[in-house]
Amino acid sequence: MSSECSNKAQVLADVCSSLGTGELDDAVRTLRERYPFNPLKNAGRNWTPLQALHIFFRDGFIDRYTGLPLVFPGTLRIVSLHLPTDFPYHPNWKTDQCHLAYWELVPTIDHVVPVSRGGTDDDTNWVTTSMVKNDSKANFTLQELGWRLFPGRSDSNWDGLTGWFSDELERRPNLLNDAYVRKWERALRMRRNVGKVPVER
Repeated sequence: MSSECSNKAQVLADVCSSLGTGELDDAVRTLRERYPFNPLKNAGRNWTPLQALHIFFRDGFIDRYTGLPLVFPGTLRIVSLHLPTDFPYHPNWKTDQCHLAYWELVPTIDHVVPVSRGGTDDDTNWVTTSMVKNDSKANFTLQELGWRLFPGRSDSNWDGLTGWFSDELERRPNLLNDAYVRKWERALRMRRNVGKVPVER
């Protein structure tokens, strides 16, 4: 147990000691002075696919909390269209109906320092991570979780399989009938059109 957690546990031990002897005021004072309640608001944000792609490419499609490679969302959806039984997809990512890869490999954006804890809402505080890690981190800091921040790898050859995605759409343009595929194809095309880093093939 970290010293910080140990100290907080001791605060609760002191609170319980006061409560056990009927000293409610002492218990309240201990909490307010040593471990006050500071409600955290979830500062959720709806990223556009284009905004997200900018961060994914900047970080090299690497999960900045694990250092592991992630996969372009549109690519995973195409795999599901080809292999619906073995690689199922659900629009709400229900874990009993959707392959776990959507939680483990789809990149999302997270605030390194939560906005609710004073972090800024700009690209200096945005990093790429998986949905599993994003959900796990919630409103906690890296220090509180004992996590580290891995460097991005924008110079690597890993493109999140965006090159395969584009090639597959050229081979099978009917895949654009799927709204999810179409959304990510449009974002990828917009990114290329504004002169961002070209996709590695």
